[in-house]
Formats: sequence, C-alpha cells, structure tokens
Amino acid sequence: MAARIDDPGLDIDASCVIVLQNAGPQGAPGMPEWGQLPIPQKLLKQGVRDMVRISDARMSGTSYGACVLHVAPESYVGGPLAFVRDGDLIELDVPARKLNLLIGAEEMARRRAAWVAPVPKFERGYGKLYLRHVSQADKGCDFDFLEPVDAPEDGEPEIH
Repeated sequence: MAARIDDPGLDIDASCVIVLQNAGPQGAPGMPEWGQLPIPQKLLKQGVRDMVRISDARMSGTSYGACVLHVAPESYVGGPLAFVRDGDLIELDVPARKLNLLIGAEEMARRRAAWVAPVPKFERGYGKLYLRHVSQADKGCDFDFLEPVDAPEDGEPEIH
C-alpha cells in the first residue's frame, strides 16, 4: 500500500475514493489499525487534505478524515470490497447509511464467479484456529466458541 499510494504514476485525483482490501480480522489478520489511509503525496502537493477512504480495517479514534471502516464481511472472505476494481464508481450516502459499488448486476455476477478465496495464511496452530473461528467486525471479531450458548434474548446483561 505504501509503495502504491505514493507512486507518481497512480491514476488518482481528489474526486477518487481510496479502497484498502484484505485488512480485516482474517485478511490482515487481526484487523490492524491500517484504516488511516494516507493521502497520496502528489495530491497533498496539490493541497488535497482529505478524501473518502474505505476499508475493512480499523483505525484509532484520534485519526482524521472521511473514512468508512470495519466493512463487513471483509474482502478476504468474499465481502463486497473484494469486488472493487480501479475505476469503479462508489456511492457513499452517509445520512442514508448506504455504501454501494455502482456496477451492473451482470458485472457483479462475473466478478463473484471469478473470485478465488486467498490461500489461508496458516495451516496449523493458533493461526489456523483464529482464522477458522474469528467473527467479522460487525460481530466484534470474537471467537465463535466464546459466544454464550444461552444468551439473553434482550442482548447483553446490564453492567453495574
């Protein structure tokens, strides 16, 4: 990412959306704080100080800018960001809570059919256990075997 973002040949301008894929709970793995995607140097030199950035990663609350993070399911497991390609249009409507990849249904079907799951990063040990059992960001990145079997129907118990 660091090498590509500052490549002078990168076809990007202030109207673009930067998308970082494979940075979620399984893809990184561990969902590191990679969501603070930098503005390309060539745009900084033009005075651009913010642009929309989207990822399945996370970032610190002390970071800045127009970022959509924790996209789930993550691209590594075939979530929606897995199908974004350079040049695609993306609709972000914050009040309506909508994030849409603006490609036709046929093109999306082609991309889904062509998608190949990445080779697992671990074949044994804790890494394999983690990849097999960690939940997605919207579920808290917790292990499925730690979820309560008889959770109360009204959610989490009150904490005093």
